[in-house]
Amino acid sequence: MLAPLLHILPLTTIVRERTLPVAGRVSARLNQKVSPNDVVAEAVWAREHVLIDVANALRLPISTADRLLRCKVGDELPVSAEVAVGMGFFPKSIRTPKEGRVIAAGGGQVLLETGANNVQLLAGIPGSVIQIIPDYGVIIQTVGSLIQGVWGNGRIATGTMINLADTPDSVLSASRLDMSMRTNIILGGMCKDAETLQVAAELGVRGLILSSLFPSLLPIASRMQMPIVVTDGFGGLPMNSAAYRLLSTNAKREVTLNAEQYDRYSGVRPEVIIPLPVTQEPAQPRDVEAFAPGQIVRLRRPPAVSAIGTLVALRPGLTQLPSGLRALSADVKLETGETVIVPLVNLEVVG
Repeated sequence: MLAPLLHILPLTTIVRERTLPVAGRVSARLNQKVSPNDVVAEAVWAREHVLIDVANALRLPISTADRLLRCKVGDELPVSAEVAVGMGFFPKSIRTPKEGRVIAAGGGQVLLETGANNVQLLAGIPGSVIQIIPDYGVIIQTVGSLIQGVWGNGRIATGTMINLADTPDSVLSASRLDMSMRTNIILGGMCKDAETLQVAAELGVRGLILSSLFPSLLPIASRMQMPIVVTDGFGGLPMNSAAYRLLSTNAKREVTLNAEQYDRYSGVRPEVIIPLPVTQEPAQPRDVEAFAPGQIVRLRRPPAVSAIGTLVALRPGLTQLPSGLRALSADVKLETGETVIVPLVNLEVVG
């Protein structure tokens, strides 16, 4: 059975594809060194499309309506601009309901693109551009530590990491934050109240790495301009030992938070990247792995959610669980020394 992978690696080669949602212009160059907030591509993306049915409005055949069009593809039209004028002594005028750009004209109709925004694509990680994807983006490579999480609010930032989590089950409170932490990224443990998030934002904290976040805080965290990466889940969960050990031992280093939202289908996760100097490039992380004895695993469900252990053995066939359900399962030895039976669907391989 293939296992979901959670990358918590002290040293690895990190390759990330960064692409626009629509075709645009790539500004980065091959082999260019980029920082996370560098713009590597941009595009104009319309929020809305308006279809103007000229033939129907003028009650004319399509071929006739096409001859009466007064715009062509690419024209930028203001509000109430004439797109067609009918025939007769009192011709009817067809006008645009909104300003926009003509992206199609013909077949008796005009299609407008309105509410256009300029979309800028950020590099997201520090590194080198190793490939250009024409019209859409780039592929960037870097080397360093990689710690993936379970939730992010979609922001990106870089800064020096300060450790305020004395233990994996530490709680971050507003009283621990002060002006000396401005422009820094905080390793903070659990967050249980809105005041902590608001104080961090007011002080100008560059980003937060949290073990867990109370569910009631999700709307506030989602609106924050600073990136927030949650490593383990929601509620009062301690940070898993693998992530805590790697993050806490790299305090005072420059780190990048790319708090992308977790997508189980593409495998994209929010992540913390710690660039490190090397003399030789390490291997890239594995994308796919099957469950096997000896693997380090993380439990994804209660009663030992976020606990780290070693997969001791895969059980043959289906195992009956205390709930009465039967499932493919494994024996896992936790760091506490206890061995538990865990369904494979509740495990992910750390590596």
